[in-house]
Amino acid sequence: MFEPDDLPVTFEIQARGLWAASGKRTTETRERDPDDFYATNDSRPVRALVAAEKTRIPNKIHAACAGDGAMVRDLEALGYEVFKSDLVDRGCGAVIKDFYDFDVAPAKAQIENPPFQECNYSSAKAQWIWHALQNLKYDYLALLLPDTWCNAAGLKTLFETYPISRVYQLTFRVDFTGKGAPPSNLRWFVWDQKSDDFQQLFFLHNPDKGAT
Repeated sequence: MFEPDDLPVTFEIQARGLWAASGKRTTETRERDPDDFYATNDSRPVRALVAAEKTRIPNKIHAACAGDGAMVRDLEALGYEVFKSDLVDRGCGAVIKDFYDFDVAPAKAQIENPPFQECNYSSAKAQWIWHALQNLKYDYLALLLPDTWCNAAGLKTLFETYPISRVYQLTFRVDFTGKGAPPSNLRWFVWDQKSDDFQQLFFLHNPDKGAT
């Protein structure tokens, strides 16, 4: 069984809220949030995912890095019950608890814009995903990540152990900071334990008619 303790001590085990995973360069220098928190104030990624996956998503969802509740509100508006938790209290009524301190998942599903550094192989050996699938055993896991996230040879064991069911490429871009930062090219990576789908690729278009 994968445990966070298996990682080198230099990898700090913390769920640091939402990460703006733009992966883009900008000429403007901005201080990085100490908790890698960037609210997901754009509801389009969630609405597009639910439109495609509604019949597959369990009714109760665990928002493990709820932040200020932006994505939580989007999911609740779509009719889902959401259990909120986070490492930091940002005023949305979340249970203050490190994701890695959960021994039992409080819901069957997680839909999240997760801390990118803890899903990345080079920085944390994808420990967030291992914990979600191997330890908490979610039936359904959908993570919003940069479209290049999977381009790491070190993820081979993860993909062999827990094959991705479906990948949704967003055909629109998202600005997480709200400060004019370069928009992100993103994909939803979905692990659906109750489906036989295997590494299927789809495209999600902007759900707002006439928007760019």
